[in-house]
Amino acid sequence: QVQLVESGGGLVQAGGSLRLSCAGSDRTFSSYTMGWFRQAPGKEREFVAGINQSGGNTYYTDSVKGRFTISRDNAKNSVYLQMNSLKPGDTAIYYCAADRSRLTIATRAVRYDYWGRGTQVTVSS
Repeated sequence: QVQLVESGGGLVQAGGSLRLSCAGSDRTFSSYTMGWFRQAPGKEREFVAGINQSGGNTYYTDSVKGRFTISRDNAKNSVYLQMNSLKPGDTAIYYCAADRSRLTIATRAVRYDYWGRGTQVTVSS
């Protein structure tokens, strides 16, 4: 199986920034559409951002547009999420996910085949 490992989470004050990283296990990483999801306590997993195989197309949920940026470096088998102007509502466990079946960016969690274990992001008031 493809292994995905997230890192970069932590505690930050409102208005601050964090950069999350997701490292893939092999060179097939470049063939996957990648996404970031988040899940807050008591809530369902929510799509945050996605990026296609080449990195030329991205898509964001409305609540993070203009604040978050997803990117990838296929040479490093990695995808990133730069999070700026963080708000307390961004507090959640953030998950990296890979979709091996589509060229387009899916927003449904069930369409992603591989998942990391998540990294906690906590934004204080």
